[in-house]
Amino acid sequence: MGKKVVVIGGGIAGLSAGIYARKCGFDVTVLESRDIAGGNCTSWKRGDYVFEGGMHWLTGTNENEPMNKLWRHVGALDDGVNIRYNEPYMEYDYKGTPIRLYRDVDATERHLLDLSPTDAKEIKNFCNNIRRVRNLNMPVTDLPGLKVTKRNRPPLSVVSSYFSLVRMSLVHSGISRKQYANRFFHEGIRELILSFPNDRQGISVMFLTLGILARGDGGFPEGGSLPFVERIVKTLTMSGGELLCGTRAEKVLVENGKATGVIAGGRHIPADAVIVAADTMAIDNLFDIPLKASWLDEMRGITGPMMATFVSLGINADLGKYPQGPILKLRQPIKIADWVYEYLNVNNYAGDPTYSPEGKTAMTIALTGDTYAFWKKAKEENRYEAEKQRIADEVIAAIAERMPEIRGQTEVLDVATPLTYERQCGNWKGSWMTEVTPAMKYKKYPAVIDGLSGVYFAGHRMMPPGGLPPALMSGRTVVQYLCRNTGTVFVSEE
Repeated sequence: MGKKVVVIGGGIAGLSAGIYARKCGFDVTVLESRDIAGGNCTSWKRGDYVFEGGMHWLTGTNENEPMNKLWRHVGALDDGVNIRYNEPYMEYDYKGTPIRLYRDVDATERHLLDLSPTDAKEIKNFCNNIRRVRNLNMPVTDLPGLKVTKRNRPPLSVVSSYFSLVRMSLVHSGISRKQYANRFFHEGIRELILSFPNDRQGISVMFLTLGILARGDGGFPEGGSLPFVERIVKTLTMSGGELLCGTRAEKVLVENGKATGVIAGGRHIPADAVIVAADTMAIDNLFDIPLKASWLDEMRGITGPMMATFVSLGINADLGKYPQGPILKLRQPIKIADWVYEYLNVNNYAGDPTYSPEGKTAMTIALTGDTYAFWKKAKEENRYEAEKQRIADEVIAAIAERMPEIRGQTEVLDVATPLTYERQCGNWKGSWMTEVTPAMKYKKYPAVIDGLSGVYFAGHRMMPPGGLPPALMSGRTVVQYLCRNTGTVFVSEE
């Protein structure tokens, strides 16, 4: 048995780090404070329904993607997992006329040109921007000076696409959704663009998202978060790793500048190395001496929280005749603090037996925005439950205007706020990603702090803006640091 590694946090980063470390010969224990693993990659059961709270599409589902090999390495995906590629990806109901964005960018271009020939120039520019970043895969690379069983090198097509990304970002990162939408004559196309979740980075993020879909990626593993995480946990335990759920890490023990173990669940767990895979924005309580590193200061200086209020509905009606990703414009906007929502982006899980019984429908709606302070104040003033009910009622009323079958048929109602995610997952302000801003640097932060030996850091914050693929990549990278520092050969993906 190899040296002992304790991983704090059983989210995607922590589980992945545990698997990679175990395959490299380390003795691994992963500590998770909740009774189930997965972190932000989570769902929850309410009555007969399961509500998805962590995954709506996934980079790396396409077998030709570099990330696919990593997902398979940790067991999240395999040949037995059915991947759904809903087409069209988005559908906006403009006064009874559907306006669609397809995964096939050529189909999108034809559809929009048929809809509004007057906008031909802007429609072609829109689709060409998607094509420019269509080959922009997340590169899988290895640390310099690392002994590996097989070295990864990004293909030239990815390098070329990064230059396209830089050029496009220089042109579009400062353009807001409203400014960009006003380039189009067709009111419905303008409204479709305005319906994209608010993001201070500008319009570039929209092109990046649609580029992922256009290259045949971004599918949805059937069953969503819960079975996805269960497969990863199985890989960890089958490889000999240990997962301790319901075990909260209280302190990382450091003697003479070197990690010696962890205090968790009231007991001392010795370790030769500790991987902290909890939210890097909220880990100071794990150390007696404050953490100091220039990269940590930089991260904390530019990180803004990306969060949402999730409204989930269990509906006693089969809504399979409606699109799986409909966008609805609201006659009466919904307000949470200073955030005003004029559109609802609906996830309709009708017909999926994982989420609801036959003839019924599970549905989730994410109201994205930094509403943490609003919810915290509501909690302090005993208005929390009333505010959740108000927002849920407004959401139901808005959807019922488009889908009248739901009137009086909501059997189960669940509202998860940023405080829910803070309580359950330990995230900073309940945020599940880092907000993309013009100051954002798309880079990996180091996984170590100079002068602190045997302590390593992982998590989606290490690769902004975060999400599931960066969490996985971070788990892989942190073990590469561990291997390089211990002279261990890193076992690459086959």
